[in-house]
Amino acid sequence: MRVLVVEDEQRIASFIRKGLTEQGYAVDTASDGDEALAWTDVTEYDLIILDVMLPKVSGLEVCTTLRTRGIRAPVLMLTARDAIDDRVRGLDSGADDYLVKPFAFAELLARLRALSRREPLTHDPILHIADLSLNTTTREISRSGTPIVLANKEFALLEYLMRHPNQVLTRTMIAEHVWNYEFDNVTNVIDVHIRYLRKKIDDPFPTNLIQTVRGVGYRISASSTM
Repeated sequence: MRVLVVEDEQRIASFIRKGLTEQGYAVDTASDGDEALAWTDVTEYDLIILDVMLPKVSGLEVCTTLRTRGIRAPVLMLTARDAIDDRVRGLDSGADDYLVKPFAFAELLARLRALSRREPLTHDPILHIADLSLNTTTREISRSGTPIVLANKEFALLEYLMRHPNQVLTRTMIAEHVWNYEFDNVTNVIDVHIRYLRKKIDDPFPTNLIQTVRGVGYRISASSTM
């Protein structure tokens, strides 16, 4: 899943980004409200972590603007404030949840998982393609009942493919969703991770699900005739 972290305290932003990246998320960061709005103009995010106290444009104003623009990505607001009035203002601005600093990273992850499950049309927790099943909540994967273990980036790549069945995904689309914009040599890395996935998802089974569309990208499909 692709996440935008909007936090002006560099230490906290780096801590969140490192932790989420290790969990397989693709993470972009912004240090002020203007930068956050600029990111959301060019990138579609699955989740947004938004600090309340930001330079230039406050987190509350950013959240209100996002909702006015029709951006429905779940927003988790972060703040050092713990007064009830502050929480109410955050939720009234369009935020979906509220986390007070300091916080445990495990709680942050749990809240992100809960928020992702609130979008039933785009974030069904259990995905299926033919006999392949992926549970985004428990991170369990199986094919024909056989458990499969994937590294974090492999999991993120497979989840993105399975959320767009039968759709050709270009390398650019995959890079923008699974990797962040600062990652170098993305095309080669995508091809390598696709090979890793095929060894685990396709090679041990009679039917290949991951297909190469030459010169374009990849898709996952139960049909071999597409």
